[in-house]
Amino acid sequence: MTQADLISLSSIARRETVRIFRIWVQTLVPPVVTATLYFLIFGSFIGSRLDDVHGYDYMAFIAPGLIMMAIITNSYTNAVSSFFSSKFQRNIEELLVSPTPDWVIVLGYVSGAMVRGLSVGVLVGLVSLVFVRIVPHNLLYVVLFAILTSFVFALAGLINGIFAKKFDDISIIPTFVITPLTYLGGVFYSIALLPDVWRLLSRLNPIVYMIDGFRYGFLGISDIGPLSGLLILVLIGALLFAANLLLLRKGTGLRS
Repeated sequence: MTQADLISLSSIARRETVRIFRIWVQTLVPPVVTATLYFLIFGSFIGSRLDDVHGYDYMAFIAPGLIMMAIITNSYTNAVSSFFSSKFQRNIEELLVSPTPDWVIVLGYVSGAMVRGLSVGVLVGLVSLVFVRIVPHNLLYVVLFAILTSFVFALAGLINGIFAKKFDDISIIPTFVITPLTYLGGVFYSIALLPDVWRLLSRLNPIVYMIDGFRYGFLGISDIGPLSGLLILVLIGALLFAANLLLLRKGTGLRS
C-alpha cells in the first residue's frame, strides 16, 4: 500500500464515518429503538413465560441474536445506501476517474458500513444490559464474529449498491432476502429444537452460523460449532471482496 492509497482510504472512510455520526438520529437511533422493543416484547413479555433454552433464560438466549441482527442489518443498509447515493449524485465518477485503486474504494465504503454496524451492535448490547446481565464466555469469538459479519454484509450491501439503478432497488434484497434469512437464522430459537428436515435446511442459511458463533462467544453454547462459522465467514468475505473488485473493474452498474 502506497502513501497515496492510504490517504485515499482514510479519506473515504472518514467521510463515511462522519456522515454516520452527523445524522445519528437516522443511522443509530432507529435500530436501537427497534431492538429495545424486541427485548420488551419477546424477552420480557413473552420470554418470561417460556422455559430455559440450553440452560439460559429466554432473554439471555436471544440477546446475542438481537445484537447480531442489528449488526447485519445496519452494515448492509449503510453500504448499499451510501454507494447508491454516490452514484445518484454522480460523485462516484470523480472517484472512479481518479488513480484510486478499486480495492481502496471497496475498503473505504466497507469500513464506513462496518463502523455503523458495529456502533449499532455496541448500542444494542448496552440496551441488553438493562434487561439481562451476560458475562461473555469467550470475548475473542464475540469480537471476531462481530467484525467478520459486519465485513461480509458491508460487502454484500456494496454489491447491491453497484447493481442498483433506482431507490427501490436498494430495499428489495434487505426486505425479501436479508430479513427472512435473519429471522430464520436462530435469533429467537435454537435450531436444535427444530424437526430434522428444518434443522438440515437451516444449515443452508449462512446467518445461522454467524448467530450461532456469536452466541457461543457470549454464552458458551452452540448448535453447530463456532469454528465452522468462522471458516464460512472468511470464505464468503473473500468471495464477496473479489466480486466487488470484478464489478468495479468491469464498470457494472456504473457506466451509463
